[in-house]
Amino acid sequence: MIEINFLKAKCSELFILSHFPLSNIAYPHKKRDYFIATFTFLCVAICLISDANASIEKQNALGVSGWVFLIGLLLGENREVRMQVVIAVIFATIGEHFASPFMGGYTYRFSNVPAYVPPGHGMVYLTAVALARSGLFLRYAREISTLVIMVCGLWSLWGISGFAQQGDAVGALLFCVFLVYLFKGRSPMVYLAAFFITTWLELIGTAVGTWKWAAIDPVLGLPQGNPPSGVATWYCLVDAVAIGGAPLVLKGFANTFNYLKARVLRYRTAD
Repeated sequence: MIEINFLKAKCSELFILSHFPLSNIAYPHKKRDYFIATFTFLCVAICLISDANASIEKQNALGVSGWVFLIGLLLGENREVRMQVVIAVIFATIGEHFASPFMGGYTYRFSNVPAYVPPGHGMVYLTAVALARSGLFLRYAREISTLVIMVCGLWSLWGISGFAQQGDAVGALLFCVFLVYLFKGRSPMVYLAAFFITTWLELIGTAVGTWKWAAIDPVLGLPQGNPPSGVATWYCLVDAVAIGGAPLVLKGFANTFNYLKARVLRYRTAD
C-alpha cells in the first residue's frame, strides 16, 4: 500500500510539473539573460518615476527611448523570439486601449495610453523570456515557484481579509487563474518570471501615481486592489498569446513566401 501511494504521488507530481525543467541539473548561466533583466528592471523604475510628473512631450520622449532600447535588445535574439515580442506588443497595446480608455479598468494620468507602453510591453515580455531561460530560474524553478505562490497567495488573502484598505476580490480570482497558468501551461517558467517584472512595474507605477486601478472592476463588479494581487495573470495572457501565435505567424509567412516563389518560378518557366 505504501509503494502504491508513493507511485501515485510521483505520478501526480510528474503530471502537475510536466512542463517544469528537470531538477538537479547544472544549467548554464548566460550574461545576456541577466543583462536584459537588470536593464529592464532599471528602465521600468526610471521611466515610471519620471512619468509621475511628466508632460505628454516627456512621455513621447520616453516612448522613443523605449523603442530604441527594445530594438537594440532584439538584435541578439532569434527570429521566433522577435516574432513573439512583436505579437506581445500588438496584443498588449490593443488590450491597453480596451482595458484603460474604453473600459476604465485602470486610468493613466492623462487618461491615455502613454507612448512608452507598447515598447515597454515588449521589454517586459523579453525579460520574462530571458529570466525563464536563465540558469538561475531553470535550476531553482520549484523553489522560485514556491516563493511566488506563497507571496502572491498571502497578498491575495490580505486583499479579501477585510483588513486591506481596498478590497481585492479580483486579485484573488486572478491569483487562482495564475496557478492554472503556472501548473497547467506549457511555458511555466515564462509565467513565473513574468510575475517578478510585472509585479515590480505595477507596484512602482501605482505607488507614484502613473496609473490607478479602479476600486470596482467594470466587468465583474467586484472590488480590486491598486494593483490587484494577481495582476501578473493579465501579462501571462499576453505571454501565452505571443508564445502560441509566433509559430503560426512564422509558418504563415513561410508558406506565403514559398507560394510566391513558386509562382515566380512558374512564370519564368512559362516565358
